[in-house]
Amino acid sequence: MRIRLAVASGAALLLAASVAAAQSPGGGPGGPGGFGQRRMQRLLQGITLTADQQTQVDSITARYRAQMPAFTPGTPPDSATRQMMRELVGNEDEEIRALLTPDQQKVWDTNVTEMRNRMQQRSPGNR
Repeated sequence: MRIRLAVASGAALLLAASVAAAQSPGGGPGGPGGFGQRRMQRLLQGITLTADQQTQVDSITARYRAQMPAFTPGTPPDSATRQMMRELVGNEDEEIRALLTPDQQKVWDTNVTEMRNRMQQRSPGNR
């Protein structure tokens, strides 16, 4: 259940930020220094990865970054693209969480919850 919550949360977060990322040139989710990289840094905050784990995380994120659709600045993604992104982010999160130790997974889950809460506070309906 926790994994599904984490996956759903991660996907919702990416979706919420995709429109904003799409409107800034070079700031798409897969771009260098883009939303995807910042998101992963937040999810791994407080987690010290071993060298092997870091290599695996880098490989996973590179593989999923390559699959992310490109954005045209100022044009939000259509529903099919958003759905594809949700699935990619969810799969990426599952793979990364699975390589973490149980203690690291607890920190990951806390980071996911905190990120989801921040996004909910920032959404237009909560102001």
